[in-house]
Amino acid sequence: MFEKVLVANRGEIAVRVMAACEELGIETVAIYSDADRNAGHVDYADEAYNVGPAPASESYLDQAAIVDVAERAGADAIHPGYGFLAENAAFARRVESTAGVTWVGPPSDAMETLGEKTTARTVMREAGVPVVPGTTEPVADADDVRTLGSEYGYPIAIKADGGGGGRGMKIVRGEAEVEDALESARREGEAYFDNDTVYVEKYLDAPKHIEVQVIADRHGNVRHLGERDCSLQRRHQKVIEEAPSPALDADLRDEIAEAARRGVREAGYTNAGTVEFLVEDGAFYFMEVNTRIQVEHTVTEEVTGIDIVRWQLRVAAGEELAFDQNAVEIDGHAVEYRINAENPAADFAPTPGRLTTYRPPSSIGVRLDHAVAQGDEIGGDYDSMIAKLIVSGDDRDHCLERSKRALEHFDVEGVHTTIPFHRLVLDDDVFVAGDHTTNYLDRAFDADALETAVDRWGPAAATDGDGTRSTTSAVTVEVDGRRFDVVIEDGAPQAAVESGDTQTGPGGDTGADGTAAVATGDAVTAEMQGTILSVAVEEGDDVAAGDVVCVLEAMKMENDVVAASGGTVESVPITAGDSVDMGDTLITLE
Repeated sequence: MFEKVLVANRGEIAVRVMAACEELGIETVAIYSDADRNAGHVDYADEAYNVGPAPASESYLDQAAIVDVAERAGADAIHPGYGFLAENAAFARRVESTAGVTWVGPPSDAMETLGEKTTARTVMREAGVPVVPGTTEPVADADDVRTLGSEYGYPIAIKADGGGGGRGMKIVRGEAEVEDALESARREGEAYFDNDTVYVEKYLDAPKHIEVQVIADRHGNVRHLGERDCSLQRRHQKVIEEAPSPALDADLRDEIAEAARRGVREAGYTNAGTVEFLVEDGAFYFMEVNTRIQVEHTVTEEVTGIDIVRWQLRVAAGEELAFDQNAVEIDGHAVEYRINAENPAADFAPTPGRLTTYRPPSSIGVRLDHAVAQGDEIGGDYDSMIAKLIVSGDDRDHCLERSKRALEHFDVEGVHTTIPFHRLVLDDDVFVAGDHTTNYLDRAFDADALETAVDRWGPAAATDGDGTRSTTSAVTVEVDGRRFDVVIEDGAPQAAVESGDTQTGPGGDTGADGTAAVATGDAVTAEMQGTILSVAVEEGDDVAAGDVVCVLEAMKMENDVVAASGGTVESVPITAGDSVDMGDTLITLE
């Protein structure tokens, strides 16, 4: 077994990996950026090293710096977690070629084969796994896309070859949308995966998203650990995941699981991975392989009792899987709720700020994966996740009822969170029946009900999604010896508010594929820290109110920045690739 493992990640997944290491008697090394000096994963590790400034491209994505730290610290293995470099075959190859350091993941060759979606589709098709109709080679230009749209029929999906989690995927519902969608997919592919090649496939409009957890050792053993249902998504981003799926019968469940095993065996895959499928009208189609641990691996652990991260480490150390396929049993049901610093009533805009109150639930059936504490700052440099709440029960009904109790007792103040959304979903007939598909939230969910839920269950004082600060205040009073918590709306006298009750953090009107802009005089300024992906105007251009002037990436979301008023562009002090802070001038108008 390894003596010291460097975890090339941050936040809750870094702590999760370190916990498994600790149980195996392995020392841990954390890396951190300037923005994460006081982060929870840094405190948890046995030792920690700075790898650069806040932008991920200069820290958590700096391959040379990370390997250098591993050598300096004497680490004999690197675990990548998920995100950042976890699916980067070049990084895996760099680690593999570093003397004395082991890559905790699949071989770089297998990552390369399955990480590129077109190649993975070919491998799966040869293994007899059904795939969605589409290209097996990258498309060259917009004419190619239009030809395929005519062949398959719209809608079609343009997907970045190295993409995942909805990143680099654009839905095209007609010829008129091809040019913009192709440019956007390529831009995201380059920005997030350093690969601007794309492919096209038929877009299934209302499928279930089912994924199978697999793990394979170097001795020829491949096991599946059952499936997860990740169908509740917002703009192709998973928000709630569960195991097992409420939508599969026994025969379909077995077919999908065996297809996943067959496919990864064909690819020569080892270590943990996830094979993702789309299911529609009783048929299933291969979508992609995630060559890493998943955010939602937790629900599989809860229903199987198998510690997936522990087995990642053991397999990487050369051990043989100690359980047969028939020993894998699904016991009960588990659901994971992603608790993000976002305002659901403002199009799920990220709301970075300080956790003035942070009291998560506990008791039977509740697991919490997090790396934060009360008083911590949720910044805008990375994703908006605060914690993952995992609830388990005897069956799905029991699990959902237990979830209501857990979410009711999850107390967060200082930032808006997705907790009100989750509480609302648990009373939604379609979700409770298990009939939701991947497009349900975007097409049919009640926006008015969501706003009411935020008003009812959201924090008393927090950053709003439009960049303003909430002026409601929470106070505690006693009447005849009975305690009451009272929320006072706008205009509460400050003398009635205890210290800390109105502390808030910065925020912005942003959302996945949304908008982010504010006018200050004749300037369009950034509402939150991020990276400029593209600039759409030049000096001398005339713009109207609502025109897109640039695209800003913030907290892993691509946002169109629009002009709040019309005018002529006087100056453009930004270029693609620039990092900007909240309040920085992006465009000036005259």
